Amino acid sequence: MKRYTKKRSSIAARVVAVGCASLVVAGGIGFGIASAGAGASEASTFGLSVTSEAPRYDSSASATFAASSDVPREDTVLTSTAQRDMTQGIKAIEEKEEAERLAAEEAQRLADEQRRQELEAAQQKQQEKVSQDAASNAVASLSEVNWDVSQEEFIAEWTARIDAYLAGSPLEGQGVTFATAAWNNGVDPRWSPAISNTESSKGANCFLPHNAWGWGQSSWSSWEEAINAHVAGLKSNYGYSITYSHAMKYCPPNYDNWFNSTLSEMKRI
Repeated sequence: MKRYTKKRSSIAARVVAVGCASLVVAGGIGFGIASAGAGASEASTFGLSVTSEAPRYDSSASATFAASSDVPREDTVLTSTAQRDMTQGIKAIEEKEEAERLAAEEAQRLADEQRRQELEAAQQKQQEKVSQDAASNAVASLSEVNWDVSQEEFIAEWTARIDAYLAGSPLEGQGVTFATAAWNNGVDPRWSPAISNTESSKGANCFLPHNAWGWGQSSWSSWEEAINAHVAGLKSNYGYSITYSHAMKYCPPNYDNWFNSTLSEMKRI
């Protein structure tokens, strides 16, 4: 009996606890609703209003935006300027690179041309040396002129030899003139007659009157005057007799052939 009574008391206590909890929850909810209502009232009190209407379209604001859109934006202008400036910069760089390329090509061409000229000059110098050596040997084979005789003996000997060489030419009979001029100037008596053959076929093809030697732009009134002038000119401008260097000076365009031809004729006299 006591156990039953105690059990009932426990159940009753639980019922009371549950009831108290319900009241607490209900009170909280009511307080929240009240607070919400109060909040709404306060919002209204401070000028805030809540409406369900949709916001109205402001045509004046749209017009203002449209007008402002007609003005180029700053960032658009900057972008356009940047693109233009970049194009000009690229063009300037390309032009500079092209100029540098052309300059490099020209420098290389000049260097190649200089090298070619140096090689040609070296080859020419070598060829001249070989030719000079050969010429020296050839000149050495030319018989010596005997100067250990009297003037009369010298002129008599070389007059006969030169006349025989000039026979049948426009200069025929001028042996004595050549021999005398050679003695007076100390020049190989064979040199001037031989040059006349190389330059004009012994006076047959003179480009100026009595100029059988291609001697500058000179002309004379007679063979005697011309021979004396030419032999004296050889003495003052060249020297005693033919050499390879003299040939290079006398006939620069074709000195090698000139040397060989003239020397060959001198050996015939």
